[in-house]
Amino acid sequence: MFTGIILEVGKISSVKDITEGKEFIINCPKIIKEIEVKDSIAINGTCLTAIELQKDSFKAQAVHITLEKTSLGNLQENSQVNLELALRPIDRMGGHFVQGHVNTMATITEIETIGSNWNFSFQIDQKYSKYIVKEGSISIDGTSLTISDHNDKKNIFKVTIIPHTLENTIFGQYTVGLKVNIEFDMLFKYLESLNH
Repeated sequence: MFTGIILEVGKISSVKDITEGKEFIINCPKIIKEIEVKDSIAINGTCLTAIELQKDSFKAQAVHITLEKTSLGNLQENSQVNLELALRPIDRMGGHFVQGHVNTMATITEIETIGSNWNFSFQIDQKYSKYIVKEGSISIDGTSLTISDHNDKKNIFKVTIIPHTLENTIFGQYTVGLKVNIEFDMLFKYLESLNH
């Protein structure tokens, strides 16, 4: 379980194709001392397991289904990624409950500035539009955010990013057309499950 509060922007130092999928070595000098083998780490919002540690980095493996369902398959050497360690019972709950289970991907359709803030618009498959609620929570590449607007007819939603978030996540690298990992608020998913 995670909160969607990014602890470090890490850098991919190695990507290796393996029979089971891909292995990534991720450089993260700021948080490496807090990581142990078998720890769950959210990488762009996707929960993976640290399988090996080095001085300033850890190794994680993504299986084929994860690579197909998320944007992790697009990562290359020197790609930057949002990193978050799993929630501990003593931690502050600064964002919202994020499981690290990516539901789908969305495409960036527009980026605009409003004063010192940034508005990012994303288009999502119509079947997921029911999970988008204005002022509701959403996780984008592992970052806990609030939906600021929603155009249901075009399946487009918008989030507003403050300078701190832009500087401390990979949002500053986003470009129109890029695909990002999306995890919807788990409460909406549970409510839908109860209604079936």
